[in-house]
Amino acid sequence: MTEPISILIADDHTLFRDGLKALFDSVADTTVISEATTGAEAIQQAEKHQPDVILMDIQMPDLNGIEATRQIVQTSPHIGVIIVTMFEDDESLFAAMRAGARGYVLKGADQDEMLRTIRARDAGLG
Repeated sequence: MTEPISILIADDHTLFRDGLKALFDSVADTTVISEATTGAEAIQQAEKHQPDVILMDIQMPDLNGIEATRQIVQTSPHIGVIIVTMFEDDESLFAAMRAGARGYVLKGADQDEMLRTIRARDAGLG
């Protein structure tokens, strides 16, 4: 059996983080190793835990997810950052990709789509 995909959830909404954690705890091939509520905390937790994947919200206190993504991929390019947001606009998508994000999923995605996105990114497909 392979190691589960290690995940850092970076989002300032407790209910959303808790929902994602419950989803990932319910399947055998994923594990949440850390959580962050601000962009600065996401950078710190990424450096400390070196997750396989980070689910990064765009709008967070003190440092937005796009800038946090930029800083994380500069120091740890092997970490796959996936932007998770409610914004569907092209500007947010392109800004996230320019910052180094390797995926983008809407907060309204269903559980299967979220799991497919995580698994594809971990397999190097995203």
